[in-house]
Amino acid sequence: MATASSSLHQPIFRQYPCLPRNSRYLPPLRFSFPRFPSRIRASSAVALELVAKHLTYTALKKFCCSYEQQIESSTQLNNGLEFDLFSCPVCYEPLIRKGPPGLNLQAIYRSGFKCNSCNKSYSSKDMYLDLTITAGSKDYNEVQPNRTELFRSPLVSFLYERGWRQNFNMSGFPGRDEEGLSYLGKLILSETMFKMAQEYFKPVMGGLLVDVSCGSGLFSRKFAESGTYSGVVALDFSENMLRQCYDFIKKENPALATNLALVRADVSRLPFSTGSVDAVHAGAALHCWPSPSNAVAEISRILRSGGIFVGTTFLRPSFGNSSIPSILRPFRQNYNNLTEKEIEDLCTSCGLINYRSKVQLSFIMFSAQKA
Repeated sequence: MATASSSLHQPIFRQYPCLPRNSRYLPPLRFSFPRFPSRIRASSAVALELVAKHLTYTALKKFCCSYEQQIESSTQLNNGLEFDLFSCPVCYEPLIRKGPPGLNLQAIYRSGFKCNSCNKSYSSKDMYLDLTITAGSKDYNEVQPNRTELFRSPLVSFLYERGWRQNFNMSGFPGRDEEGLSYLGKLILSETMFKMAQEYFKPVMGGLLVDVSCGSGLFSRKFAESGTYSGVVALDFSENMLRQCYDFIKKENPALATNLALVRADVSRLPFSTGSVDAVHAGAALHCWPSPSNAVAEISRILRSGGIFVGTTFLRPSFGNSSIPSILRPFRQNYNNLTEKEIEDLCTSCGLINYRSKVQLSFIMFSAQKA
């Protein structure tokens, strides 16, 4: 009797060990069906009832196993793992973030990012997050075009807001008449262009703004300081430009660190999910991109429907009503200066609508909207 009693009270289906004996998800009743002698033939109704009970408890066991695994997974996510707004530059899958939440310098610096699809990890360096395809590479080194390498130079990065950019006024960039104010000239120049950009961005204020090819962050800092965006990402391929941006933040307004992130990335491989960004700004940048078409296509991809793209660049003089003759194209300089019509055509071909522009000499500010 003792043997029979212990057998009757054993938990059923030991082949499913995923739930502990004391799990709250186990069914309250635990019993097994006694083995009947083979010479006793049960009725069809009894046999069907036994089979039904067996299948019911088997399905219940599997459900409980799956449910408890989901609970454990959810608990892990709530304990520091969450899907972030950044995506893997290799496969565009959202990165899983481990660390403090928030789009600010300190939180991102203390966080780790990983792509479950590529199994690749990304981390911060010198207060910026490296989300380039080659991030973490030890031996591979890719040669970039001369114009790209120029702005990675520590000297050019240092001089960019200390005289380099102020030469833009000779090409018609706003603020030309105020340059006589010497030191204040650069402030007036940037403030004028900032106000123009803000006019274009009015429909998406309150959203996420990405300042691509931000350089030393002259406009990134202004966008963050305005308080009109939920977050600002200063993005550039140059490590030294991002370091300069961080130094300016520390010296001028440390409070900006709470609403601004520094990210190193390729404009032709932006680390954001499709349709996840409200506004993109590219100041004096398009002519520097190795492939403007790839870059604008990427900007169009990450913009939400109704999102706004605003850019400024140097125009190339057009020959009458046509662009530069094909026979002269191989003799272009190192920069991709386009005509106004070429810029509009490029935006349209990448799925952007409502193109608008303002032109002054060789300067153009343009905007377009994601359909």
